[in-house]
Amino acid sequence: MKATVKWADGAMFVGESGSGHSVVMDGPADLGGRNMGPRPMEMLLLGTGGCASYDVLSMLKKSRQQVVDCRVELEAERADAVPAVFTRIGMHFVVTGVGLKESQVKRAVELSAEKYCSASIMLGAAGVTVSHSYEVVEFDPAAG
Repeated sequence: MKATVKWADGAMFVGESGSGHSVVMDGPADLGGRNMGPRPMEMLLLGTGGCASYDVLSMLKKSRQQVVDCRVELEAERADAVPAVFTRIGMHFVVTGVGLKESQVKRAVELSAEKYCSASIMLGAAGVTVSHSYEVVEFDPAAG
């Protein structure tokens, strides 16, 4: 896997992935940025959520669960000292579907946490406390 990050100006950088996708990262004005994109540490948190969500959805589809929506709400804490590494990340999955089996959702979240999500497992190995929770919501077609 390869990527390139190029300085644009101030605290703004443009990252390009090996697959050809670009993203702007920027800092707040007080750090020389213009707030034109997420912070690099936010990108790390988003990537972790994306990795885990992919795993959960993939497993639920394989177990023939009818998922209508899936989101993971992430909350992280960072050290007060430099480097301001993540010390804790909480991941709460909200899975909406038709007749979802809670046991299947629980198992998918557990497998992502323990076996499949490279990002969260890597962060956990580096000393970050990563917790996972979930809720199952029955899809209501009337609610849209």
